[in-house]
Amino acid sequence: MKPFLDADFLLRTATARTLYHEYAAALPILDYHCHLPPNEIAEDRQFENLTQIWLAGDHYKWRAMRANGVAEHYITGAASDWEKFEKWAETVPYTLRSPLYHWTHLELQRYFGITELLRPQSARHIWEQANEQLQTPAFSVRSLLRRLNVQVVCTTDDPADSLEHHQALAASDFLLRVLPTFRPDQALAVENVAAYHAYLRKLGAAAEVDIQTYEDLLLALRRRHDVFHALGCRLSDHGLERLYATDHTAGQVSRAFHQVRAGQALNPGERDVFKSGLLVELARLDHARGWTQQFHLGALRNTNTRLRQQVGADAGTDSIGDFSQGRHLAAFLDCLDRQNELAQTIIYNLNPADNELMASMVGNFQDGSAGPGKMQWGAAWWFLDQKDGMEKQLNALSNLGLLSRFVGMLTDSRSFLSYPRHEYFRRILCNLLGQDVENGELPADLPGLGQLVQNVCYYNAQRYFKFDPVTTPVPERDAN
Repeated sequence: MKPFLDADFLLRTATARTLYHEYAAALPILDYHCHLPPNEIAEDRQFENLTQIWLAGDHYKWRAMRANGVAEHYITGAASDWEKFEKWAETVPYTLRSPLYHWTHLELQRYFGITELLRPQSARHIWEQANEQLQTPAFSVRSLLRRLNVQVVCTTDDPADSLEHHQALAASDFLLRVLPTFRPDQALAVENVAAYHAYLRKLGAAAEVDIQTYEDLLLALRRRHDVFHALGCRLSDHGLERLYATDHTAGQVSRAFHQVRAGQALNPGERDVFKSGLLVELARLDHARGWTQQFHLGALRNTNTRLRQQVGADAGTDSIGDFSQGRHLAAFLDCLDRQNELAQTIIYNLNPADNELMASMVGNFQDGSAGPGKMQWGAAWWFLDQKDGMEKQLNALSNLGLLSRFVGMLTDSRSFLSYPRHEYFRRILCNLLGQDVENGELPADLPGLGQLVQNVCYYNAQRYFKFDPVTTPVPERDAN
């Protein structure tokens, strides 16, 4: 019987252990997609207690607590921080076989050196031990990022955001690169006309454009795109149910925008025309700037009206959607490819039924224009971001693409304690390869396999995104 969460956690073979410990473990982290708040990095926030850094905003934990019968008062309500943590500690023993059980104890170990299992009997001791450490300089936000050897953090930012915190970080002596990512979802959100008008006023103020026409909207987005680029942004991101690729003319898109600006709702067909036209324009901006565009597809969001009204968006009431993806995605990518305006692209799916669809789709649009792996099927995302989901993603990618060109893991997290997820991914990758060697399905070529591991865990992303150099030392191994 193996000990829980020991040094060889998830590593079942000698080859897996060698690959992880000698090739993967020491590599830095390039977190090219997350939702960390840049203001807290700029301010180098010091959290008061474990609830504030660990539970606030974590809808994974909120969902588990609700499933365990915890009242909302102790989740997002007015209960004290201790009471909320106590309810989480009561829930943790019921998360056995959930990734939450692994993540919880990995984070306690890696950040706080706490190996005790979290449960009601240990809650007070762990609370006090962790809180005492949180008051020290070693647990400020910037120190936490340094400790896990993070080199680059790409946050998620609306075009209308001021980017003042990114500006402050760029002017500071903080060596870790913290870069914005251009996320223009609100520019497409025409379903609620009143809310869209409010957004246009905010975007217009940021871009210094009075947005009255569709051409004004494009001008405002271009100006903000320029500002993001000047601050080091090299990625866009879109969170969509599916891609929009309805045939359209510029006149149809402009008329749809005029209709919304006049206060009139669009029907579903008109919405598709508007979103299709604007998405193509945004993709052209990315291509012209040499950016990478990302598409997170397939979330069915905010399904619980009561909790949406009580807690707000991102309350943990989203699920996997069953949207039709293939035809729309192919049409969108083909439209750009025909015009030689298809940027480097990463596609993430939330429905596991779409795994092979996505893995095969990116292969349709690979070319030599941007080096290896121009088109990427992204890491297992959200509900799939766990051992089973990661293994299925890695296996489908191996079967239908080139695992060796994969840009690897990201956190997609709002928590500064989430970086052990990179370790989790690296262990799973090494274990898969080690098992293949054990089965005689791969040669026992440790240098070759080790290079594959290092590329997927770090060097592929370094080459793909072309982030400016950072000063954090990198293990000296051949990356060619």
